[in-house]
Amino acid sequence: MAEETGSAWRRDARVIGLISAAHFVSHFYILLLPPIFGLVKAEYGVSYTAIGLALTAFNVVSAALQTPTGFLVDRVGPRAILTGGLLLGAGAIAVAALVPGYWLLVVAFALLGLANTVYHPCDYAILSATIEGKRIGKAFSIHTFAGFLGSGMAPPIILLCAAMWGWRSAFLLASAMGIAVALLLMLQGQVLMRPATPAARPGAATATAGSDGWRLLFSAPILRNLVFFALLAMANGGLQNFSVVALGSLHGTPASTANFALSGFLLLSAVGVLVGGIIADRTSRHERVAALCFAATSTMVALVGWVDLNAVLLICTMSIGGLLNGIIQPSRDMMVRAVTPPGAFGKVFGFVSTGFNIGGMVSPLLYGWLMDRGQPHLIFALICGFILLSLLTVITRPAPAAPRPVAAE
Repeated sequence: MAEETGSAWRRDARVIGLISAAHFVSHFYILLLPPIFGLVKAEYGVSYTAIGLALTAFNVVSAALQTPTGFLVDRVGPRAILTGGLLLGAGAIAVAALVPGYWLLVVAFALLGLANTVYHPCDYAILSATIEGKRIGKAFSIHTFAGFLGSGMAPPIILLCAAMWGWRSAFLLASAMGIAVALLLMLQGQVLMRPATPAARPGAATATAGSDGWRLLFSAPILRNLVFFALLAMANGGLQNFSVVALGSLHGTPASTANFALSGFLLLSAVGVLVGGIIADRTSRHERVAALCFAATSTMVALVGWVDLNAVLLICTMSIGGLLNGIIQPSRDMMVRAVTPPGAFGKVFGFVSTGFNIGGMVSPLLYGWLMDRGQPHLIFALICGFILLSLLTVITRPAPAAPRPVAAE
């Protein structure tokens, strides 16, 4: 029995490792462009708004196609789609690096957005179908941690490569990373196809599909979460994509210092996810946890935007804000789960995750427009506003009528 338990643990660890590697790559790709906005802008001779259009193209495609991809995953299977998405993303980045031209950059990021649609539907489908029920909560937490780690590692790696070999070489390195993970899935991916036992997937047979699935997705509780995710994306988009250039324009903060502060925010967000997972297991008041962290995070943003902090204080303040931002994530997922019928978590999470893309469509153009108008202080004001609106959606959320046990946790 102990030997079987050890074998199951090792198998689950392999699955979590493979899926987390793919999630790391997906978040690394999201943060490819922001650290080198200035370099790309100077090379192509365009405005910040024009560079932001590439990120908007990424998010338009992702928002439009992520939910249909979720339905496709249920029909075709997640392993092949996940591998294809990694290869498509790597190819799009290679095109952006090797073929000059501003509009080709925009097209490449649109293709990268198409590749991005596979990650959440495939990742959650694979984890739900293969991981033992008693470990599924830990699997989700590690999966989220890997994504945040990818976001945190992107700025320093891209900046270092750009300084040594140029930004195009940095893009080629990122492309090679995606190809490597795709090859790993091809070689080791058989473990991803193990069907779960009925105990590991309670309610799987009741998963909604077709027209019933779409009716669920457009119900009021799910749409509320979609708005919640969009507001989070608007706030985080300002911090991740424009805090470096805004701090430079507002306080004269060196790009290196601002990027270190951004990396602190992103890396501590990854740590916060693990802390938030422990908190989420010990309380049912997930709305209260999220509300307290939102309130503290908005205070952090106001401090960074309105006070000229020295390098140490800036990095510490941004890092604390990142820790709070990470703590919110498990509570966010638990709030989604509370309104999701058994067996429909993948579709629902894929749908509400398009809120990230909806916010990503608007925020690059909005924040880029403010930078072009020489109003970086309004960037931090808007970030605070979106955080407070997110807080409002949390504190006004109706409590579930009765707790629903989820055996997978």
